[in-house]
Amino acid sequence: MSHPRAAIRPRSTSPRSVVIILAFIGIVVSLMQTLVIPVLPQLPVLLHSSATDVSWIITATLLAGAVVTPISGRLGDMFGKRRMLVISLALLAIGSVLCALTSSLPIMLAGRILQGMAAGAIPLGISILRDELPREKVGSAVATMSATMGVGGAIGLPVAALIAQNADWHVLFWASAALGAVALVLVAVVLPESPVRTPARFDGVGAAGLMVGLVALLLPITKGADWGWNSPLTLGFFATAAVVLVLWGVFELRVASPLVDLRVSARPRVLFTNLASIAVGFAMYAMNLAFPQLLMSPSATGYGLGQTMVQAGLALAPGGLVMMLVSPVSARLTTRRGPKVTLILGAAVIGAGYVLALFLTSAVWQVIVASMVIGAGIGLAYAAMPALIMGAVPLTETAAANGLNSLMRAFGTSASAAVMGVVLANMTMSLGPVKVPTMAGFHTTFAIGAAAALVAIALAAFIPGKDRATAAAAVDSARLVDA
Repeated sequence: MSHPRAAIRPRSTSPRSVVIILAFIGIVVSLMQTLVIPVLPQLPVLLHSSATDVSWIITATLLAGAVVTPISGRLGDMFGKRRMLVISLALLAIGSVLCALTSSLPIMLAGRILQGMAAGAIPLGISILRDELPREKVGSAVATMSATMGVGGAIGLPVAALIAQNADWHVLFWASAALGAVALVLVAVVLPESPVRTPARFDGVGAAGLMVGLVALLLPITKGADWGWNSPLTLGFFATAAVVLVLWGVFELRVASPLVDLRVSARPRVLFTNLASIAVGFAMYAMNLAFPQLLMSPSATGYGLGQTMVQAGLALAPGGLVMMLVSPVSARLTTRRGPKVTLILGAAVIGAGYVLALFLTSAVWQVIVASMVIGAGIGLAYAAMPALIMGAVPLTETAAANGLNSLMRAFGTSASAAVMGVVLANMTMSLGPVKVPTMAGFHTTFAIGAAAALVAIALAAFIPGKDRATAAAAVDSARLVDA
């Protein structure tokens, strides 16, 4: 939505400050996804729970983020983006304090859900950039904030590991609470409120239906191994998810102001991009769960690399940095060859990284190489998706279309966390009093990751092609759109 920025009110905050603050928020929010990974193997003992139940500490955060992303964006359009950003960061800080004060799994899950609800801060921040910055600076600013996901993952693992290794594990959450509080103060004191509003009726039924449908789908994926895949409980949840999501889709098509505009997603170029996004998001998160546990597995297993939490985090940091560095390369490749080619290439590189991991994981440097290859593929694929979406919808619909794409990627990572958590929790061996994943379990996750990358390639192949000039225009539109 275009608006006369300067005519509405004088600018009190410099564009540079806005970008720095929002980039910091992006890093803080992305840290929540990797915060507990260094201590994941110890959490069943620390929380007095089973490994399968503890896997929900990852899944619940990602699921909350997947549900909240379109909701917070819609509420931001209606009631103010900065206001919703403040609420998101407050939830992050409250959830962190809750986790820091408990060793109980149910309370920990509640805190992690609140942390996950802050995921909506990233699309809110991107919307603020589009509202506040001059058009010629929007593209580079959005790219900077998008890159914070890679930076957050890269620095999150070693920093979290360093804290967990040298202090009580609760300090992880006190640190995240402090970061959330700093971000909250910066937003409240420095960041201006966007004057842009989209008066509409909030789709509360659609929000509730989306939440119920996603939870009903992911819960049996996580607990199916314990309940039995053919048990009435598992099948009942799957059936509930199918019914709820179908009814939700019918309702969204009929409501005047839907939470998610499904008509936009029916266009082949958008539909297959979103489906490929699910597969890419699924493939990405397999690395985040499997590689740290492989690096930290004891050498006594015969395959473990015996690394400390800090060493494992440092070994995986280059993968996140490569993800960030490859993003501008993806933009140039998209301009020359088209975003469809870039997405297919990115998925192929991800698959190649998992194939490397199947054969080369006997030394730390081999795991580093595999993670860097996968990171490069993710950087290529994730940067290509906005160009595909921008080239497929009118400028007036880019916000809704990108919101749906963000939801698809988040759903992919949520499903991956559930599936990989089940695999690693059930394919274990006993090493003294502790159970650790077997090499067969790790190989299974790598094979699943490679298969997801192949699925992404197949889905991307169905995306209707466009010529290079149109692809270049799509990239320019992504940079210049003012929604």
